[in-house]
Amino acid sequence: MPKTIDRITHIIKIFGLSARQFDMSIGASNGYTLRMSKNNASVGSDVLAKILEKYPVINAHWLITGQGDMFNTSSKAKTIDAYSISEEEIEAIIDKKLKEHDSKERDLLMDEIKKEIEATKKGLK
Repeated sequence: MPKTIDRITHIIKIFGLSARQFDMSIGASNGYTLRMSKNNASVGSDVLAKILEKYPVINAHWLITGQGDMFNTSSKAKTIDAYSISEEEIEAIIDKKLKEHDSKERDLLMDEIKKEIEATKKGLK
């Protein structure tokens, strides 16, 4: 019997998203769905809630149990594209991550420079 992660992978495929785009759209860490799929792991209720919040067209009963229709009957007329993450959202998330990364790298470099300065000071005494 397919697991919830298999249904999530199916959602990603149906919506035409990459796993990375999907992870970002639900606020999960980069590589989350690929890791869960690779390990055939269980998905937490917090992630399921985020999926259903971002993609309300998905039938919660189907997502959790695999029974019933994939889409809510009342939402079938809605287009799937309306639930995709926009290019602007992706760029904003990437920009934020790059700034965080640059800041961490700068801090590490500053620490390394300070250690070198301290070592040089000790060597001059």
